Amino acid sequence: MEKASTKTIAVNKKARHEYFVIEAYEAGIELFGTEVKSLRAGAVNLKDSWCDLIKGELFIKQMHISPYEQGNIFNRDPYRERKLLMHRREINKLAGQLSQQGYTLIPLSLYFKNSRVKVQLGLCKGKQLHDKRQDMAKRDAKRDIDRALKERIKT
Repeated sequence: MEKASTKTIAVNKKARHEYFVIEAYEAGIELFGTEVKSLRAGAVNLKDSWCDLIKGELFIKQMHISPYEQGNIFNRDPYRERKLLMHRREINKLAGQLSQQGYTLIPLSLYFKNSRVKVQLGLCKGKQLHDKRQDMAKRDAKRDIDRALKERIKT
């Protein structure tokens, strides 16, 4: 069996800072040809994007894919809603979890898996300010420890 090759296109760093990621899912995304060409060039922004459930279907909103330079009339609106492709039972499970207070669905990363574009979605709960401060303190402490270990190894 062949191993699936993946190539990361974009990562939503802000999502892990703003939210606790409870669970991660993989979904396909419905795109047009010029959008895929823009993705191959890395012209995408996931920063303020989020997902919504409309009539039993998942859509990603506010994801910006820059128009392809040679696309002329075939280019689409950069901010258009794009349909996400998941199995019905996964969507139903997500619908139940999203109905709970405080949960939202945020795209964490965009990548190529073999020749298909996939989105990693995170079922997230918002962080309070003190949670963000704790995470920053842990990250700073880890950085200091790593730096001290590196200095100790050098000498």
